[in-house]
Amino acid sequence: MVRSLLLSLLLFLMLPSASECQTISGPEVRLLNNDVFVSFSLNLDGAHIQGLKQGIDKELKLHIDLFRVWRSWPDEFVLGKFYTRTLRADPIKKEFVSTSFDGSVIVEKRFRSFESMVDWALTVKDLKLTNMRELDPGQYFVRITMESKVRRLPPVIGYFLIFLAENEFKIMKESAPFSFEGSR
Repeated sequence: MVRSLLLSLLLFLMLPSASECQTISGPEVRLLNNDVFVSFSLNLDGAHIQGLKQGIDKELKLHIDLFRVWRSWPDEFVLGKFYTRTLRADPIKKEFVSTSFDGSVIVEKRFRSFESMVDWALTVKDLKLTNMRELDPGQYFVRITMESKVRRLPPVIGYFLIFLAENEFKIMKESAPFSFEGSR
C-alpha cells in the first residue's frame, strides 16, 4: 500500500505541469467562395513566456485537421496540415527570430520586439484548409492540436526511463461543426 502510494507520488511529480495554463483561442472556421479558412491562436502561460525571454528556444508542433462527423461511426479524418514553429530570443543581442516549416517550405522572420515574434508564431489567421468542392456533403469540424516537446534527451535515456514525459504540454480544441450540402 505504502509502496504503491510512493510510486504514484513519484510518477505524479515527474510529469510535466498540466497544460491548463496554455489555451487555444478559436478555432474559427470561415467558408468563403467554397474555401474553408481557419483562424486560431495559442496563449502561453507566464512561465513559458519568461523562459523564452531568457533565451530558451521553444519548438511548437501544430496539427490542423479536418474531420467528417458520422453518427454511428467514429469521426472520419479527411485532411490535415502540419507546421513546426520555433521561437528563439537572444536577450543580450535583442534579436528575435521565428521560423515556420510546413514540410516543404521554411519561412524565417526576424522581429524588432519579443511581443511581435510571439504574436506571429502563435497566431494563424485565415489559413486556407481546402476547397469544399473536393469534399462529400456532410457535417465537418476542425481540430487544432498544439504540442511543445521537452528539450531533446539522448535516445538511450528514453529507453531506460520510459516514464519520463516527452511533451511539455499538448492541448487540443475543436471548432463548432459546420455543414456542407454539396454543389458539384
